[in-house]
Amino acid sequence: MMLALLFVGTVAAMELFAYGMHRWVMHGPGWFLHASHHRARTGPFEWNDVYAIIFAVPSIVLIYGGVRGSWGDGATAIGAGIAAYGAIYFGFHDWIVHRRLPHRIVPRSTYFKRIVQAHRLHHVVESKQGTVSFGFLYAPPVEHLKAQLRASGNAQLREPVSPVE
Repeated sequence: MMLALLFVGTVAAMELFAYGMHRWVMHGPGWFLHASHHRARTGPFEWNDVYAIIFAVPSIVLIYGGVRGSWGDGATAIGAGIAAYGAIYFGFHDWIVHRRLPHRIVPRSTYFKRIVQAHRLHHVVESKQGTVSFGFLYAPPVEHLKAQLRASGNAQLREPVSPVE
């Protein structure tokens, strides 16, 4: 039971970690890699994909240390929680929102629509400053994000995104 809570808690904590990394590292000193994600992709990969490798390393080390080393089951649960968040992120972000794999999934629930719209609003700004919505499993209400974008007066806005049907 404790390991399951550790696993679920790690998945939840990863949203906070991802928010901080996205807002203050990827849209800060790590922009040199993340900028590729705010431009049209020209092939199957982009420089931003390096972050997936960077974020996978702690998961791999913790799982290995827990299974093959002497770190214990807690390390394995945490490593698995990080890996689970990465899989959820890939599924929603890369596959569904950015269509890096073909699909016919249409967001129907209020939550699903809000997450997709929030991420699309994040991408209307092409620069590293002035954008909104840095988390992925949680997003503020879309009207709040639109108001933030209007208030920012960012001159580098692209065409507004169409709402999710």
